[in-house]
Amino acid sequence: MTLELLKSIGILLLGFVFLIKGADIFVEGSSNVAKMMKIPSLIIGLTIVSLGTSLPELAVSISASLEGKNSLAISNITGSNIFNLLVVCGFAAILVPLKVSEESIKRDIPICIGTAVLLAVLGAIGWEVGRVDGIILLVLAVVFIIMMIRSAQKARKNSGDDDDGNTPTRPLWLSLIFIIVGVAGVKFGGDFVVSSATTIALTFGMSETLVGLTICAIGTSLPELVTSAVAAKKDEVDMAIGNAVGSCIFNILLIIGISSTISPLTFQRDNLFDLILLAIVSIFMFIFSATKRTLERKEGIILVVFYIIFAVYIIVR
Repeated sequence: MTLELLKSIGILLLGFVFLIKGADIFVEGSSNVAKMMKIPSLIIGLTIVSLGTSLPELAVSISASLEGKNSLAISNITGSNIFNLLVVCGFAAILVPLKVSEESIKRDIPICIGTAVLLAVLGAIGWEVGRVDGIILLVLAVVFIIMMIRSAQKARKNSGDDDDGNTPTRPLWLSLIFIIVGVAGVKFGGDFVVSSATTIALTFGMSETLVGLTICAIGTSLPELVTSAVAAKKDEVDMAIGNAVGSCIFNILLIIGISSTISPLTFQRDNLFDLILLAIVSIFMFIFSATKRTLERKEGIILVVFYIIFAVYIIVR
């Protein structure tokens, strides 16, 4: 039993390494391609980077869905979104106070709130996120991506020849290799995390929901944390906020959409409570961001403290 547990822990850690490095390589390659197209930092954060850093959640949730571990799929996404808003944004704001763009306040954060409410409603109807629900979420994901593309086109037109500091650092062929290697790393990392986390959960008598909200959620959100922290330190504040908020939106619309289309996801009362909490956290983010259009250090500390309280609660319950 002990040997099996140690093996599972080893596979879990290896999976996280694959996830983090795979996502990191994917983001670097994708961002470089985006810079070649002169796309602004906010749009890169909301789309390319947030999609890339959401790949671990995608891999874990799809693997969980295919293996019939449905509660793990929803709790992983909910836990990751709460971690993104409280810890990723909070930690980045502690490092450097983050100026929040008008687009984020008027468009992106309200969409983040709306996706949490929508998933809660869809799940509470029949206590299942079925294939029809998944298709609805995927259609909305496409609509959101189209909105971002149009926003990028508008920004490029307004900026003229100004490249906004988006100078490519690698040739196209190398960026494409980075993307392919990154996707492969994330795919295998997701498989490792799901299988090992489930084994550990069974060994300690933990529920899949608890594992999804803690081990998997934090592990698969590490790319967002690293990316936003680095972006904040490099004064790419638009990318820091855009990455975290964009990941939350894609996690629900794209990842839950794909997972539930593959296999209907069982929806539990704990999932409903956690999604309501996610909506409340998103509203707090909106309030903090709208005041002075800045996420200040003291507000970052409050967000991180909120997550510590949440983590203690889900472990105790």
